Amino acid sequence: MTGPSFPAFGRGPELEPFWFLGGRARILIPGGMTDFRFSLMEFVHAVGHGPPHHVHEDEDAVWFVLEGEVAFFVGDRRHDLVAGQVAYGPRGVPHSYLVRSPEGARIGVLFSPACIEEFFRANGVPVADTGGLPPEFDQAMVMASSGPFHLRVTGTPPS
Repeated sequence: MTGPSFPAFGRGPELEPFWFLGGRARILIPGGMTDFRFSLMEFVHAVGHGPPHHVHEDEDAVWFVLEGEVAFFVGDRRHDLVAGQVAYGPRGVPHSYLVRSPEGARIGVLFSPACIEEFFRANGVPVADTGGLPPEFDQAMVMASSGPFHLRVTGTPPS
């Protein structure tokens, strides 16, 4: 039995890693490949990393802990997760996370609908352009570009 033909994922410039807020990111499935129904990204962070508390007005997020230990903060709740566990962040609800494991963490994130991956790409720096070292980042500048993506900061990173 054969089904409809879908594009194959796993190759192409979308998979090239880039630095975003001090961590490495990759767009594994861009929204354009799913009629903007969803996108899938991967983030790799060192211990102690956490983005500022923020809200996505347009997207739901599902975080998959692939390696390490991560505390997720969704609304007023904290979820301590290890590899193999997931967390859900509904649109409109403030959220953040904090990498707790000494070896860092690798997180997969599914966004639905897609398009927010373009915010990350627009504010990222290709790893190849930095010799493999994360560049300094200007968090205020990154957050200033978040308006068109209906993303707003609601607090500082967790600690």
